[in-house]
Amino acid sequence: MKKRLSILGSTGSIGVNTLEVVSQLKDEFDIIYLSTNKNTDLLLQQIKKFNPKTVSVANEPASYKIKDQLNSMGIELLTGRNGLLELAQRDDIDVMLNGLVGASGMEPTLHAIKAGVDVALSNKESLVMVGDIINGALEESGSNLFPVDSEHSAIWQCLVGEDINDVDRIILTGSGGPFRERSLNTFSDIKVEEALTHPNWDMGNKITIDSATMMNKGLEVIEAYWLFGFDQEKIDIVVHPQSIIHSMIEMNDGAIKAQMGVPDMKVPIQYALTYPKHKTASWERLDFFNCGDLTFEKPDLEKFPCISLAFKALERGGTSGAALNLANDTTVGLFLKNKITFTDIPRINEIIMEEHPWTVHPSLDDINDLSIWVKDKINDY
Repeated sequence: MKKRLSILGSTGSIGVNTLEVVSQLKDEFDIIYLSTNKNTDLLLQQIKKFNPKTVSVANEPASYKIKDQLNSMGIELLTGRNGLLELAQRDDIDVMLNGLVGASGMEPTLHAIKAGVDVALSNKESLVMVGDIINGALEESGSNLFPVDSEHSAIWQCLVGEDINDVDRIILTGSGGPFRERSLNTFSDIKVEEALTHPNWDMGNKITIDSATMMNKGLEVIEAYWLFGFDQEKIDIVVHPQSIIHSMIEMNDGAIKAQMGVPDMKVPIQYALTYPKHKTASWERLDFFNCGDLTFEKPDLEKFPCISLAFKALERGGTSGAALNLANDTTVGLFLKNKITFTDIPRINEIIMEEHPWTVHPSLDDINDLSIWVKDKINDY
């Protein structure tokens, strides 16, 4: 029997890669639901190829462009934020892949879990903001959470067959982004187009900026805490510019297991969808004779203070992770619009995390109120 899939953010980088995986394994999957924010041209192409039952377009004016076409094709159209949330809580699927970007992906993750649906999670912000609520919902519903981030997929794969008590620490690798070797005194001059040029990975704009500031690595530390249950002192970051080793675990006896491969998001996506199997794939394979030297460095916390902010948020707990994430969503958006400088991103993020109305056990209403507070506060600067 084919596995029934819902893909949120199907026109984004993760969504497009997911549909490439599905195309390669067309006998394994049926696409039931697709969603986009406003890229209805690409969505329509996907609809014609995969014939979903229902689609969601979050931007209501954009939905008007395809409303009549979908009606003639007999495909249900849901619109707006409420339409996306309705799609996320439907339980007639096996796996929902959440490829949404930023805080907008949090509620859909929770809706799917509460509906008893397994979630393949690319949206790390879900766990960063409400990891305790999500883990509680997983326990109550019996749903599974499959990591899609390459680093967390690597840890997940390394942990297979191991007793968690035999693992001393987990080691998240990161490329260091495009500014690893750039002089710190020029960081305030960094332009948007420079920050959007990643040396190894082809990703969406938001995650590419997060890689440039290394906030992505900080958020991944918090995500790893909620996914695998390791305390923060057992989570380390190693800069690995070649992005061949995607992450590692170190055992109590000093043995290290690493997951390696070419930097291609289709690999972790496919594993999340086919777990526990490694299905045959046509993706590029790692050529050890031509991949060059593998090097490792300590992260430069002076250049990339967002890493330290994430560790501080994890230590403080409560709403600290949510405040940091909400601030970062907003500051990255402002940077992409050339309204603030590159170095303003960590500066403002820190102010918001320090000054926000902290709550130890936030509800979803608390997080929604915090979101409004963060946006208003940043607008004051």
